[in-house]
Amino acid sequence: MKAKDRPNALVVLWRGLGRRCPRCGERDVWTGWFAMRDRCPRCGLPSERGEGYWLGAMAINLGVTEAVFGILVIAWAALTWPDVPWMWVLVVGLVVNAALPIVFYPFSKTLFLAVDLILIHADDRSWRANQRAEPSSR
Repeated sequence: MKAKDRPNALVVLWRGLGRRCPRCGERDVWTGWFAMRDRCPRCGLPSERGEGYWLGAMAINLGVTEAVFGILVIAWAALTWPDVPWMWVLVVGLVVNAALPIVFYPFSKTLFLAVDLILIHADDRSWRANQRAEPSSR
């Protein structure tokens, strides 16, 4: 794939945020909410590159969760100051911190694939759609 044919970084990130293959935009990269295919069925982009690969996705998930929680607490406190209902803030905060990582899980994985594709593998053979890799023999 020529450099001019590659999608730009915003397109790649948008695809990743939409639970799609960041390289080609294929929607069928998930077999369930928590299970991802080994490779994209259209372009062959591998979804895992080795042990510990998904630490970046976990960091994205944690960052988004804590950012949402922080914004929620600050906004709630600012809107109800000086009588902030701290018990409700605590309860809602616990629910957000428990549910959001589960809801955002698949988005964080494809978003991390997009970031990885942009930063590390832009000139790698795995980027090139016409260089489809053979499935690994596991």
